[in-house]
Amino acid sequence: MAADIDPIKLMKQEVGRQAAARVRSNTVIGLGTGSTTAYAIQFIGERLAAGEVTNVKGVPTSFQASVLAKRYGIPLTTLDEVDTIDLAIDGADEVDPQMNLTKGGGAAHTREKIVDGLAREFIVVVDSSKLVAQLGTTFALPVEVLPLAVAPVSKALEALGGKSDLRMGVKKDGPVITDQGNMVLDVTFGAIANPAELEKTINNIPGVLENGLFVGLATEVLVGEVKDGQVKVRSL
Repeated sequence: MAADIDPIKLMKQEVGRQAAARVRSNTVIGLGTGSTTAYAIQFIGERLAAGEVTNVKGVPTSFQASVLAKRYGIPLTTLDEVDTIDLAIDGADEVDPQMNLTKGGGAAHTREKIVDGLAREFIVVVDSSKLVAQLGTTFALPVEVLPLAVAPVSKALEALGGKSDLRMGVKKDGPVITDQGNMVLDVTFGAIANPAELEKTINNIPGVLENGLFVGLATEVLVGEVKDGQVKVRSL
């Protein structure tokens, strides 16, 4: 491997390429958010341009996914116009041994959960650093909250044992605002013993739109690794 080629970038490209290879003609694809998924979107566009697949439409989960799909020539559609999503491809911030996920590092988890949850197949693309024994051990749990409810939701989350921090913008004064116009609380719980129960409990707090626990949705996880300078992809 040439010294000037970043092995992490190559690994993300290869995971994205293998996910894009799963796309078939005459299907609707959920287009996720994040750096690895961005490569999948690029390679889906290249397959369309080459005629390897035809009549593929994408449902974007974020403004970023929409911009990338347009750049790479993937026709877009909406949930108003399609009955089913055949395959969703998306990243994750944590993946446990049961293929439950923590997502929301890009503040797009609400739209991602809607799209990924509707998909017949949901392929997760990650690198091996995202694999954890228990969710919550390496990444705070993102919770999308209506702006007027930030204070009471923070208190309710603290009563559940979580420490809430309002996510602030980078190179921007003030908080991060989601594509839906809401705010994000990053909540540190430590190891989450029962993700399914916590997911429902948090979503029952008035003012919460959605949280980043994705339980029982993934059908396959593609894991990229760099070993001895070589890129490898395995399926969980």
